[in-house]
Amino acid sequence: MESKVKGRLEDRIAIVTGASRGIGRAIALTLAREGATVIVNYHRKIVNAKEVVNKIEQLGGTAIAFQANVGEYKAVERMVEASVSKFGGVDILINNAGVRMGGGSLLEFNEEEFDPMWKVNVKGILHCVRAVAPHMMEKRYGKIVNISSVAGIGTAVLPGNILYASTKAAVIILTKRLALELGQYGINVNAIAPGLIKTDMAMGVRLSTEQRQLQLIRYVDERMILKRIGEPEDVANVALFLASDESSYITGQIITVDGGRMDFISHSL
Repeated sequence: MESKVKGRLEDRIAIVTGASRGIGRAIALTLAREGATVIVNYHRKIVNAKEVVNKIEQLGGTAIAFQANVGEYKAVERMVEASVSKFGGVDILINNAGVRMGGGSLLEFNEEEFDPMWKVNVKGILHCVRAVAPHMMEKRYGKIVNISSVAGIGTAVLPGNILYASTKAAVIILTKRLALELGQYGINVNAIAPGLIKTDMAMGVRLSTEQRQLQLIRYVDERMILKRIGEPEDVANVALFLASDESSYITGQIITVDGGRMDFISHSL
């Protein structure tokens, strides 16, 4: 009898934050296809989260939806405890949850827009890593993948992007420092910096009309080597690699997934 071919993440337990739509949804489905049990985290969109769970179950996988605002540590703690209680632990953490609010220049700085972004985009990662780290440290195994953005590296594609970009730059330095702190316990910490990806959040930012969306797409197309905007699956495939043992000798790295963008203020990290 032929033995079943196992997926790359067989018997692994993964938490994917912000997994009800967009990049998070694509990552959750991709990890599940490779055998991972997935905790589909969501904040408000329970219907979407349940749809992702149903899709994973149709694929023959195992998943649960769990409501938690990653900006609240107690909520994150409950989510991790649920994963440990129900499935025995957490092997993979994908910190995808993020928000993008407002825009404008330095002189238009608005704390009411900045504070929620900092709470979710930066503190959310700290909360999630803090909650899973003891379990990974005890097991001496863990894969943590943070979703940053090319905005955090220094892209000039969207003027007035200073607030959002600053939170995503913080994700980059957090990734490097967390990798340094957790590496001795066998935990890999890396980040992905997507460019423009075709999601509701990306296409909805300051783009109230279809014409403005097309203008942005044309602008980016002209500045990409591959001449197209990205799909959520383009990011999900990289997340899969970083979550698998194929990336066991990679940590503290930022992988850009942007189609070869050429409009950066600086490429340096």
